[in-house]
Amino acid sequence: MAARDRIVFALDVGDLAEARMWVDRIGTRVGWFKVGLELFSAAGPEVVHLITSSGLKCFLDLKFHDIPNTVAGAVRSAVRLRAHMMTVHISGGREMIRAALTAGRQESEALKIPRPKIIGVSVLTSLSQDDLSGLGVGRPLREHVGGLVELACEEGIDGIVCSPADLPFVREKVPRTAVIITPGIRPAWSEKGDQKRIATPSSAIQAGADLMVIGRPISRAQDPAYAIEKIVEEIESSRP
Repeated sequence: MAARDRIVFALDVGDLAEARMWVDRIGTRVGWFKVGLELFSAAGPEVVHLITSSGLKCFLDLKFHDIPNTVAGAVRSAVRLRAHMMTVHISGGREMIRAALTAGRQESEALKIPRPKIIGVSVLTSLSQDDLSGLGVGRPLREHVGGLVELACEEGIDGIVCSPADLPFVREKVPRTAVIITPGIRPAWSEKGDQKRIATPSSAIQAGADLMVIGRPISRAQDPAYAIEKIVEEIESSRP
């Protein structure tokens, strides 16, 4: 995989016009564009079309979490949008994950298009051990993440989102056929932001990440294109 193809640019903007500006500005300099809740709530399916019609890959990160039937319907709709990858919360349970995978496969077969990847979210990078305890989760964070990952992999999930701090032990649990996506990536020259469990691109790759979600280190850079090239260089230098 080329270094730049490992970069998922987080389109954390509030409207379609700004999203279009970023797609036009950095285009094929990165491998993926991630659409999250803020942008999708503002622009809807049109933003997915903006990305895919430009020949770029869309990672629809809406973290579906509901009863199995509802999630299956949401996945079918996302497949019809031609999203290349989408997320579900593993904590939705085994039946929900199974329903999502089945819906993705059936809808893509019906449309005769490549099946998108269904990616499982374990524990958000903004959550610490104290946060989990406050939510009533009794087991240690690492054990909780591991349990969620094992459950999802048993059901054949296509990939896992996990914190950089969890990569060393999560990589051991995830089949090589599945992808590991890591948010909370901050090059040494960028600000930490509000995520508590972060890593540099180099350390994430060495720990087993396949794709890395990077937003503010690029979007807030004085020269985003130059920032991307610096990240690409760091990824390339981290290869064995």
